[in-house]
Amino acid sequence: MNTILFDLDGTLVDTAPDLAYALNTLLLEHNLEKKPYADIEPLVSFGGKALVSMGFDCDESHPKFSERHQRLLEIYTNNIDKYSATFPGIDALIVLLKKQGLLWGIVTNKPENLTQLLLNKLNIQPDVVVCGNTLEYNKPHPAPLLYACAQLAVEPKSCLFIGDDKNDMIAGKNAGIKTVAVTYGYGKVEQNWGYDYLINTVKELEKWIL
Repeated sequence: MNTILFDLDGTLVDTAPDLAYALNTLLLEHNLEKKPYADIEPLVSFGGKALVSMGFDCDESHPKFSERHQRLLEIYTNNIDKYSATFPGIDALIVLLKKQGLLWGIVTNKPENLTQLLLNKLNIQPDVVVCGNTLEYNKPHPAPLLYACAQLAVEPKSCLFIGDDKNDMIAGKNAGIKTVAVTYGYGKVEQNWGYDYLINTVKELEKWIL
């Protein structure tokens, strides 16, 4: 193993607080009550449209849906690092990866503009970043992971992919990459996800590095 790839939201960075802030700010603008954080967090992995659907109890057929979604993204973009931070242990893990001479990267379905803005704000500098609009396909399709491997000139079998969502595990399996599901993220991990390993804390990842 010479490379570790991470999902972004819910695995590397805790972004849910800022997405919750964006949704609740939008709801207040429409004189609606804020939603509890516990209701928002599980939807973060599904993107801004899922948040708008839940917040306004409507689907994309609603005439105001697109306008609300764009406003949500605007609020989020302007507050992308208001509360977001790496999960406990991630910063130390990245230092350890570099010390051991391992490669690491991010494979996310988050759009490139938001991903790069967040990484810049938090001063996170991976060796490769593949975003939701980098390729024609995104997770659970294996293409983003295979593309990350190609960019780093490494074999999929020499990688680990770490994520908090079922789609992360499916993508990893179909790419021939060993997967690690984390329980500290936003997804409620289930055995039928097909992960290779399960961890509860970032600290547990050190066994693959040291």
